[in-house]
Amino acid sequence: MFRRILVLAVGVALGFALTVTAARLSLAWSWWPNRELNRSTDYVRDVLRMVNENYVDAGRAGYRQLAKQAVHGMVESLDPHSEFLEPGDFDELEEQLTGDFSGIGIQVELRKGHVLVIAPIANSPSERAGVQRGDEILSVDGKGLDKESPMEGVIENLRGKPGTQVTIELLRASTGQRFRHTLTRELIQLESVRAPQVLADHTGYILITDFSERTGEEFGRALDTLLQEGVDSLVIDLRNNPGGLLDAAVAVAEPFFRRGELIVYTRGRKAIDSESFHAEVDGEPLDLPVVVLINAGTASAAEVVTGALKDTGRAVVLGERSFGKGSVQSIFKLNDGEGLRLTTARYFTPNGISIHEKGIAPHVELVLSPEEDSKLRVQRTRPDVTDPAEFKARFGFTPIEDRQLAAALGVLRGIKLLDQRRTVAAAGEPVAHR
Repeated sequence: MFRRILVLAVGVALGFALTVTAARLSLAWSWWPNRELNRSTDYVRDVLRMVNENYVDAGRAGYRQLAKQAVHGMVESLDPHSEFLEPGDFDELEEQLTGDFSGIGIQVELRKGHVLVIAPIANSPSERAGVQRGDEILSVDGKGLDKESPMEGVIENLRGKPGTQVTIELLRASTGQRFRHTLTRELIQLESVRAPQVLADHTGYILITDFSERTGEEFGRALDTLLQEGVDSLVIDLRNNPGGLLDAAVAVAEPFFRRGELIVYTRGRKAIDSESFHAEVDGEPLDLPVVVLINAGTASAAEVVTGALKDTGRAVVLGERSFGKGSVQSIFKLNDGEGLRLTTARYFTPNGISIHEKGIAPHVELVLSPEEDSKLRVQRTRPDVTDPAEFKARFGFTPIEDRQLAAALGVLRGIKLLDQRRTVAAAGEPVAHR
């Protein structure tokens, strides 16, 4: 229909004068989408009015309420990662991306109608007060919690402006004791790079829990510390890392690339969403054996790092196939503190591979049981508790062996031994065979 109308308009114009311009054609093209938008808007408005005027419960059919639900459905039907964010959800997302929030430093979950402490955050008001994993929160500021208490409301009440206080009552199931603590909220800075340490055979270990604004800087500091301590190989642990900021992923990968080398690129409908990310650091790239640990919880920005290092041969990938989230979401701020998280592009590894809904296959596959993974997740985030008895008392189980990490150390030993033999052979000296 539109093509025929356009041809007719051009023919009439040519009959009078050969002055049809690209600008006029552009106006014709832009007019049609606006017409479709107007038709769609009228359609939605008619449905809103019909529901508002006829639904049995007028209190649930206000225009503002209906419009919000319509936007929820419109955006969230697109894919699992696009969503309309209510003000509280938008604030929470910003906190995740910046790595900061104000509260008492406690991670909680709802289990069988009880709000339980997963773990206090290290050096937070909760940890300093002696809150332990498994403690049940009975009340917040004197208001009792029950099975009907929404989790969002509990978290909102625990958080607040720095310097304000909140009183929590806890039940410790292991002893049956009840505790009451009045805690002063403070700004909690979540570190996404945890517990850099030197393991056996001069191997450095770095755990990255997510990718926020400070991740690149934190990773650089951890890497410098380990290199100063003489490490000659590295394990980067990205297990159960849900991702985060794309720029942070690029910053973590950069030290292993020469300036100008491609790390990742994105492709979207708009030019602004199609971008190539190259290393921008000067000097020689870090040249040492690296193993990246991944599992089914490794996603998004964590897969960007994994894919870049795997494609370019900078690392051996060990563990389980990753989650497979190869899409890029842009954040749009709306009125009244609301926002949109919208998929605007897909990313590709340096070899042009899209891992979306496919994941990254490890070089060395080693699958853990769900029970092992659950226990190791706690162990990885609490390296400060080194005594097995204390660990069991606080977290309910004795620390177990990390089979994937042990395998990674074995891989690195093999690589370093092979490199030594090659060096000896290149020097013309006899190689000892064992």
